Amino acid sequence: MSAQQGSGVPITLTVNGTAVSRAVEPRLLLSDFLRHDLALTGTHVGCEHGVCGACTVLLDGEAVRSCLLFAVQADGHAVETVEGLTPSGTEELHPLQAAFHATHALQCGFCTPGFLMTLVPFLREQPDPDEHEIREALSGNLCRCTGYKNIVDAVALAARKGADAAGAAAQGARTSQKAGAR
Repeated sequence: MSAQQGSGVPITLTVNGTAVSRAVEPRLLLSDFLRHDLALTGTHVGCEHGVCGACTVLLDGEAVRSCLLFAVQADGHAVETVEGLTPSGTEELHPLQAAFHATHALQCGFCTPGFLMTLVPFLREQPDPDEHEIREALSGNLCRCTGYKNIVDAVALAARKGADAAGAAAQGARTSQKAGAR
């Protein structure tokens, strides 16, 4: 009996903000579960050894290689894929996606989802990185097309825009507080 017919191990997880329950074979990789069972094909499978980073997703907010995890290991956890970066029903790009677009940081695009999902927690933890820190964060992801320069530029642009947005929000909050004090 296949997992589709109800055999397997029952799992419940949250994927891109949506609760998902399925019965899966214990040996099913998280990458295959996302791609084949949930049709989230933005998670790419490159090397199948955790080396290239193309399959990177967020598990409880941390970047992990989905080709190295079994789907059953994600039971009870939150998974975010590249499809979850943009608000549902909108064409608005995540700031990292917009920065990749603006700096021409992708060519074939195969590695891009893994880079994006690696960089989301990096920029959350390191909002103002220097070039060395960016290159270090990128070191676990492989790209055969770009030479990395434009990817580094994209991360720096996203960090600057994030700082600009945070500064504007803080300025707006201060203005509101001043208006309320009057």
